[in-house]
Amino acid sequence: MSSQGLDVFDKTLQTTHIWLNEIGEQLIPDKQLSWRVLGVVLRNLRDQLPVDLSAHLGAELPLLVRGAYYDQYRPAAQPLRDRDLDLFIARINDELQDNRPVDPRDATRAVFATLSRHIPRGQIEKIQDSLPQRLRDFWHNAEEGVTPPPEARAGKGTGEARPPT
Repeated sequence: MSSQGLDVFDKTLQTTHIWLNEIGEQLIPDKQLSWRVLGVVLRNLRDQLPVDLSAHLGAELPLLVRGAYYDQYRPAAQPLRDRDLDLFIARINDELQDNRPVDPRDATRAVFATLSRHIPRGQIEKIQDSLPQRLRDFWHNAEEGVTPPPEARAGKGTGEARPPT
């Protein structure tokens, strides 16, 4: 029996805590900051992607993280016209100003590395291929030394199971 009464809630909480811990290990072990960083970077990444690809990424995220990802979603504005690494980092920096000081490049690296560990490799490659070259290179550098868990390497991801469509 699950502690909350629904296995899907237990699974998303467990997975989200794993992701936040990984981000915190690379930044500051502060779950509130890690949650803020995760949401900010994911939303900015989402806005860089074509709508169909952003939807595919959203489907791979744990249910709880998916809610943060889709917060303030405006598909008609995707992808942004001004897609550039420096602008991407500047947007993240602006959104993190009201938090404990964190370097926006480090924040982005931490989230990219976490995504690379938990999202199927093929999906990560599709996302990376859609990004401007400098942002793609930045992500590749963030991945150095990242070993995805077996389920991500097998293409299953670690997001919760979704009902069949």
